[in-house]
Amino acid sequence: MEETPTLRGKRVLLRPLEPQDFVAWQEVRQRNRQWLTQWEPLREAGSIDPSQDEKAFEVRCRSRQRERQLGVGWGFGVFVEDALVGEINLNNVVRGAFQSAHVGYWVDEKQTGQGYTPEALVVLLHFAFEEANLHRIQISIVPRNVASRRVVEKLDLRCEGLAERYLEIAGTWEDHLRFAFTAEEWAVRSEEFAQRWLEV
Repeated sequence: MEETPTLRGKRVLLRPLEPQDFVAWQEVRQRNRQWLTQWEPLREAGSIDPSQDEKAFEVRCRSRQRERQLGVGWGFGVFVEDALVGEINLNNVVRGAFQSAHVGYWVDEKQTGQGYTPEALVVLLHFAFEEANLHRIQISIVPRNVASRRVVEKLDLRCEGLAERYLEIAGTWEDHLRFAFTAEEWAVRSEEFAQRWLEV
């Protein structure tokens, strides 16, 4: 498997972020600060915000590269016509009998409703099951995060139920709905997904 894969859908391109992406990433993250941080964990005390500091962003890129090298995570910028519109990540990859990972994503508020995130998710599912050989992925969403829920609902991913006080979000232990998808489900639906979302 390529250490730094580039993945394509019909409209989106997924590739690892590099230090030279700092200006574009900074602009999107700062413009969307209020839109995004309400759904994210608080930054650890004393840590530097990578959207404010280019060196911190470089460290973030190197950390993601190391995760790819170790096979424990793959992070991608989501690009449409060479413009950064968000990120999608395959996190916490566990092998052995589990063969599972978590998916997280965010998108520029002004790009919502365009179908870019569902497409990016299908591209990532293809990678997870066809290249990374995972068996299961999970996406955890705060129930009131309507925009994020629309992504999994558009793809009709299976909801496994509510996990109470599952993750710390913006300083509060929040309940999360757990959506999951397995390799068996991918085998049944991959052709449907490919026709609609993937580059042919």
